[in-house]
Amino acid sequence: MADNRREALITGIGIVSCLGEGVEAHWQALSDAQPRADTTTFAPYVVHPIAPLDYDKQIPKKGDQRQMEPWQRIGTYAAGLALEDAGAKGNAELLAKMDMIVAAGGGERDLAVDSTILSGRGKAPSPNAFLNERLMNDLRPTLFLAQLSNLLAGNISIVHGVTGSSRTFMGEEAAGVDAVRIAVSRINAGQSEIVLVGGAHNGERRDLLMLYEFGHHNLKEKFAPVWERGPDGGFALGSIGAFLVLESREHAQGRGAKPLARLSSVASDRSKRQPGTVSAALKRIWQGVAQQLRPGHFAVISGASGAESATGEERAFLTGEVKAPIRATATYLGHGLEPQFPMNIALAATVVSRGKLFPPGGKSGVESPMDAPVTQVVVTGIGHWRGEGLALVEAA
Repeated sequence: MADNRREALITGIGIVSCLGEGVEAHWQALSDAQPRADTTTFAPYVVHPIAPLDYDKQIPKKGDQRQMEPWQRIGTYAAGLALEDAGAKGNAELLAKMDMIVAAGGGERDLAVDSTILSGRGKAPSPNAFLNERLMNDLRPTLFLAQLSNLLAGNISIVHGVTGSSRTFMGEEAAGVDAVRIAVSRINAGQSEIVLVGGAHNGERRDLLMLYEFGHHNLKEKFAPVWERGPDGGFALGSIGAFLVLESREHAQGRGAKPLARLSSVASDRSKRQPGTVSAALKRIWQGVAQQLRPGHFAVISGASGAESATGEERAFLTGEVKAPIRATATYLGHGLEPQFPMNIALAATVVSRGKLFPPGGKSGVESPMDAPVTQVVVTGIGHWRGEGLALVEAA
């Protein structure tokens, strides 16, 4: 672990999902242990839709809102909450030196245009000429730009004034892991003093549901908690925005910021996803935090998506080798891919700041009650297809 001068502290949290807006709404929903899944809007697929948000509160200009796709609005809103929570919002001097690392997907499609092109191409005398003509004339000027993943970082800069260095990572769940890992590494190394890090995902997209159905990843017909989805598995896409403000201890103390938790370490791996490789990867990265854990006072917040075989292997590792209470938050949030790891770190920070764990969910027996005070949480992030990650969050 880095010395005290270079610790990475969490000083701001901004989270939105189907559970609501902010830490208090999420804590209450997790304490109630009542999932909020939608099984009808995108039937037969199960989705966790974003809760109603008043976007004017964090994105005051209607023109800014209109030019953003939903995932960008979700992310820009969550980033504003994090800056507000850290006492940084509107502080031009602080925001000018704040670095930003964003985990993002590839943007959203215009389904009406896509459908028209696909329908017309099969009837056209010259399909290739038809395709070129329609792509040249049907796409509005901003549509192509809306596909660029770094537009979320751009919108956060425009709306909130974060103008330090900016990086955008793509790569589904692994992007979220590495965004946080790089942010912590920069603080540990003295390359950054304060960083805004996180991501956003709109799970209410028919194009995404179609793409993941090709891979047989979607949960269909009936909702079930993550650990109870059986050998066929599947994830329920969730709309999620999650951002953290991370600071060195020295910088936070210098401006009087209250630490919510300490992000002690983050590790990532990438197995070939042959049988047993997820368990092996988890075992490797677990060794990096094992000596720091205090038995009886740590818990595990799992990013398990429900997709097999990754979820089954993570379950076997956690129940077989880790002697600690486990919570799979995708039961309540859905699976948000890029922001799932930052979201779970935010929830872990909430747990250690309160010193208690929210109740177990489901009837699988994987999750058990915890009455002892919680001072540490290990966060796992296992990609549905590639990428493994782990973070240690501790009371500050």
